[in-house]
Amino acid sequence: MKFNVLFLINKQKINKKGLCSILCRITYNKSRKVFSIGSFVHPKYWDNKHQKISDHPDYSDFTNTQLNLIRQKLNQAFLFLQVQEVDFDVIDIYKKYKGELPKNQMTLLGYYKLHNEKMKSLIGIDIVEVTFKKYLETEAHVVRFIKNKYNRSDMKLNALKTRFLEDLSYYLKTERKLQQSTVNKTIQRLRKVVKDAVKEDYLVKDPFISYKYKTVKKEIVFLTKEELKRLEEFDFRIDRLNQIRDCFVFCCYTGLAYKEMARLRPNHIVIRHGNMEWIKMKRQKTNSELSIPLLSKTKEILEKYDNKLPIVSNQRFNGYLKEIAYLTAIDKNLTHHIARKTFATTVLLLNGVSIEVTSKLLGHSRIGITQNFYGEILQEAVIREIEKLVK
Repeated sequence: MKFNVLFLINKQKINKKGLCSILCRITYNKSRKVFSIGSFVHPKYWDNKHQKISDHPDYSDFTNTQLNLIRQKLNQAFLFLQVQEVDFDVIDIYKKYKGELPKNQMTLLGYYKLHNEKMKSLIGIDIVEVTFKKYLETEAHVVRFIKNKYNRSDMKLNALKTRFLEDLSYYLKTERKLQQSTVNKTIQRLRKVVKDAVKEDYLVKDPFISYKYKTVKKEIVFLTKEELKRLEEFDFRIDRLNQIRDCFVFCCYTGLAYKEMARLRPNHIVIRHGNMEWIKMKRQKTNSELSIPLLSKTKEILEKYDNKLPIVSNQRFNGYLKEIAYLTAIDKNLTHHIARKTFATTVLLLNGVSIEVTSKLLGHSRIGITQNFYGEILQEAVIREIEKLVK
């Protein structure tokens, strides 16, 4: 198949100096790739027939030499790929010319690094930093797995099979001691990277398309109405425990995660829908908008602390909750996250609030996330209401 290199100028875009950029167009197997070589020329000095600059004393020799070198490097890239006896296209030729790996030689970790570089540039635009760090964490797991399983530092993308994920799952559970839910999240992120590689034509198809996740049914731990009331009314006689209890109860009625609770300031309280006060802020994990009404209980707590909750570290907070659970005879492993679960279940769903509204108040990016976590709780609430009708 014929390979052709052509230089031309972009007359459609002339800069303030009246110069056009010089473009290179490579053609192979009826496909084209056009790119700028980074040089400019006045249209009157461009010799299209001979594809060079003519009659310009200042820069014709230098630029014409540059054009010849580019043509030579492109032909070398084409010949190199030809002798490899593997299928390649015009993009592979261009990548080889640029010193990058052709698509059929791209490695998993090589592409993962390209993917992460793009993600890093999107922090604060499309993603939050914690999301980026999760992808770095997954990359580290994959690096260790490839070394452990294959005694190699990397492997080609086109060598990936479904078995790779099955072996990775086994490794993460046995060697890294990760829970199945964490394993699923890790594999989900890796699959997203590989799907992006497919979109960018580094792979013809998704090698993991037939992979099946192992279903995890996690029990949702939350405070019942009775436990929540007991907690609210208990006098600990120790200021720090009363303060932690107040913060915890505040989150039971707002669903705020620890980071949002710690960032809460008076400017996050706004008046909406008449005289009703709402918390309005962004959720750090997903960068989604949170809009939560302040109920009477939460107003009382904020007033008690002059609209600024007493904050300790997340670790100390959870440590104090262990004391609180013991003193109030709540037989549950109390952590801050249980406040968010209590808000979704005891405060909202079990009081008849719809799954759509619950999802919105929790700041979930998709209602499917809410359904996955709380679908069973919602079903229990529906059954409870039906039982009232048949009595």
